[in-house]
Amino acid sequence: MTWHARLQLDYSLEAGRTVARHRHDGPLRILQSLYPEGDAVCHNVLVHPPGGLVGGDTLDITAAVAPGAHGLITTPGATRFYRSAGEPALQRTQLSVAEDARLEWLPLEAICYNACQAENRLTMALAPGAELIGWDVTALGLPGANLPFETGRFQQHIEIPGLWLERGRIDACDQRLLDSPLGLAGQRCMASIFFVAGSALERHRRQAALDVAREVIDAHALAATAGATSVNSQVIVVRALAPLVEPAMDLMKRVRAAWRGHFWQLPGANPRIWSM
Repeated sequence: MTWHARLQLDYSLEAGRTVARHRHDGPLRILQSLYPEGDAVCHNVLVHPPGGLVGGDTLDITAAVAPGAHGLITTPGATRFYRSAGEPALQRTQLSVAEDARLEWLPLEAICYNACQAENRLTMALAPGAELIGWDVTALGLPGANLPFETGRFQQHIEIPGLWLERGRIDACDQRLLDSPLGLAGQRCMASIFFVAGSALERHRRQAALDVAREVIDAHALAATAGATSVNSQVIVVRALAPLVEPAMDLMKRVRAAWRGHFWQLPGANPRIWSM
């Protein structure tokens, strides 16, 4: 049996409190809204009860943040793309952030199991004055469990229409890409964290964001395989390669904390679900 599940999550600001409402079809759920930072920021955990995607499965996730609201979305565990007999498994996420709103898109890692046929698509749209911190972390196989990514294919698509587009396809048979010094150099985890603004950032603010990210990178174990860049006046990205998920995710969390303080003057506390 294949699953086609949909979730629509809407944030609005009501009497100073960010409120989340959602609708779903199929096995996608949102747990109770949490307010560990007070009423202004609403934390939600997205749950997919089957625990992973097989060939033919599709997950459609849509989140919209109304003016002045601040939503944070994460997951309790990894997204798993399992072995497929031929049909692709697709996760498709669309994020929309209105003027003067904020969104944090912080799912835990996606794992590409051996012989998967997987596609992970993320599309973002931001109104002037909107801001978003998001990340994408992908592991190829489970090297720590001696389950390498030897066959299969993974395709990734990250886009802000008209502003930023990244597309990549990784075939497990492409050893030049996977193992060459000009490719992944034998690393099996790719990670990116990005700050996106709906309006052009002032030059000094953008440079300061790069500086604080680079300070975090320079002090981290992945300093040799990570870097920060400003794609354009509205997008700042930190990218890293790692042998395993754990050091890559640790770096993403540290950069997020630094950017939260720099851009929003908010503490960098992690969602409680990550430590459970």
